[in-house]
Amino acid sequence: MPAVYKNPRGHREVRRWCTEALARADFPITGTTLTTSAGRVELTSAGTGRARVVLVPGTGFTAAVALPWLRALSARWPATVVDLPGQPGLSDPRRPRRTRSAWYGRVLDEVLTAMDAEDVVLVGNSLGAAVVLAAGSPRVAARALVSPAGIMRLSVDPRLAMASTLWLLRPTAANTRRMLRLFVGPDEEPPATEVEWMTLVAACCRTTLAPPPLPASLLTQRAGQPCVIGVGEHDRFLPPRRLVPAVHRTIGGDVRVFPGMGHLTTRAHLDDVVDLVAEVA
Repeated sequence: MPAVYKNPRGHREVRRWCTEALARADFPITGTTLTTSAGRVELTSAGTGRARVVLVPGTGFTAAVALPWLRALSARWPATVVDLPGQPGLSDPRRPRRTRSAWYGRVLDEVLTAMDAEDVVLVGNSLGAAVVLAAGSPRVAARALVSPAGIMRLSVDPRLAMASTLWLLRPTAANTRRMLRLFVGPDEEPPATEVEWMTLVAACCRTTLAPPPLPASLLTQRAGQPCVIGVGEHDRFLPPRRLVPAVHRTIGGDVRVFPGMGHLTTRAHLDDVVDLVAEVA
């Protein structure tokens, strides 16, 4: 299987960045390494007791960047972040060329079994939402999807496509910031941590295409299961005017639209995420 990193040096640089970021966490966290059929999977946890909430981040993201999410969620429930294999981070770098969503779903099922988790609320962001929907473990009590991939094809307008191409070809902080400005609301600036991280990702990693919609049969299976969904008012990938009808056609339910938020969930909107999770936790 191909690896996410362009070369061994890139792998080392990403691991170093993640390790140092986790070491600087300003709240108590613990790390656990699991062995799965996909190789090594790293978990980062906070809170006391067996995890109630398990977060799966989006494309190119990792626990080291999702620390604000972990802090906000663990203030209410014991929480764990999964570094997906085949994504930049501390887990195994390999991923299949095809049928990734189903593969990721099986890996997440294995992780929940290895954790001995029970009655878990899976929280998925972007790609992580597609993984959460693909996971079929009976250990899952409910799902909370934020800016969810897997339900419809993501929209990529010309401005976003051009900014993303420039970011990949010339991964400078300026080009990353220019691109990420399209990921946040019009009154926000992209966080410095995300700018630094995504610059490193473009320099060290191969690209990951946006996940396609999950099979209609799988989405039909998820219909009626406890699930809450939220999306940013200004999400360019998943505009609410398109996502809301797509949700109604597939898994059903309402979509909460977070005011002022884009596709990227910044600290300013984490209270909205916690409130969303609390509806099913």
